[in-house]
Amino acid sequence: MAVPRDPHDATPDPFGGGEDDFRSDEYRSVVFDEGFVRAARLQEFSADERMGEHARAVRSRSVWSTGRSRTSTPGRAARQGMVLVLLIALAFGAAVWMGLRNPYVAPRGNRPEALTSTIVPLAPAGTVPGGRPSELFAHSPADQYRVGAAGITLPAVRRTPHFTDTQVVAALSIAKDYLVQSSLDPDVLAGVASRPVRILLDPDQLDQFDRSMTSVGGDARHAATGWLVRFDPGTAVVADSRVRVKGTLAFDEVAPGVLEVISDHTFVYAVRPVDAGQAATDGASLFSVRRELRMRFDRDDLVARRTELLAAYVQAGPHDCAAEPYTGFKPLLAGAAATATGPSATDPFADGRERRAGGLCGALATRNPTAAPTTEPQPQGPGVPQAPAPAGSVPAGATAP
Repeated sequence: MAVPRDPHDATPDPFGGGEDDFRSDEYRSVVFDEGFVRAARLQEFSADERMGEHARAVRSRSVWSTGRSRTSTPGRAARQGMVLVLLIALAFGAAVWMGLRNPYVAPRGNRPEALTSTIVPLAPAGTVPGGRPSELFAHSPADQYRVGAAGITLPAVRRTPHFTDTQVVAALSIAKDYLVQSSLDPDVLAGVASRPVRILLDPDQLDQFDRSMTSVGGDARHAATGWLVRFDPGTAVVADSRVRVKGTLAFDEVAPGVLEVISDHTFVYAVRPVDAGQAATDGASLFSVRRELRMRFDRDDLVARRTELLAAYVQAGPHDCAAEPYTGFKPLLAGAAATATGPSATDPFADGRERRAGGLCGALATRNPTAAPTTEPQPQGPGVPQAPAPAGSVPAGATAP
């Protein structure tokens, strides 16, 4: 019996359905209009195009083609693509040209502050004791101090919020180098060199440092002895290279990325008169310098191994308050006494820097008078032997040389 839908006198459909049943459901909503054909990735060549030698049956469409023949002008999409590429090329060329004409310079961080230094000479109450350096140190609290750089010890290291342990150690090491070069270097102490100190400073402080070395003034900004320790070459020289040192180093992160190191050290020197001769050490005397320095570091300073010296508070004696300590220290030598109990006179009516010439002055105290060499005569009487006075000392009532 024939299927009702099959046509008469025809072979039955082997699939059991008509044309509508053969079409898949997924293509029922697709409309094969001209827009669908133009959007195809592949385009079939025409019969004339396929007649050529080695001709392909289809060609791939790109964003530049619009379905037109090869001889036709570019379409709208092709023109937009060309304009886009041209704009990108122009922008890139302009960026390169601006970079070459106006090279970018990375902004520098906060510029270091100018050094502010305070120099306080300490005047002795009596005459300055004299003798050999070894004897003087043996009767001084400095006998317990270490010699040279060994007296500058680093504290326990810990990391800060923005600095690692290694960076903190680097900052403390640079601070120690600065103290060694500015307080212990023989050429720096003699006043014949300043480069060992200069190379450890931030470049923005070099102008101030150079002016302090050449145009010294007591205005707290241009004191050579604020940057380093040096003796007036016409007054005294170091009699013993074994300088006694004691002090502390401390650090703290005062701002994000800014590390500050505070140093507080006392340096004790044995000095002698310039004209006494190298071998004449009997007339030496002790001279103490206490330096409190505030140094600052950022990451650039740690890489370059330099520091920013912000503040210096220096006390030095025995030193006459009437003698200016800014160019170089002028120690009161063995047997000498202070000529004034205060600093040089200051005229408040003077103009300019002369008005600010007057400085600070302090009194030098002896921590243990009974153990220190003395120039006072020993008591005499029955059964009391006279102790010999130290070499180079001047008895009371005698005139100092």
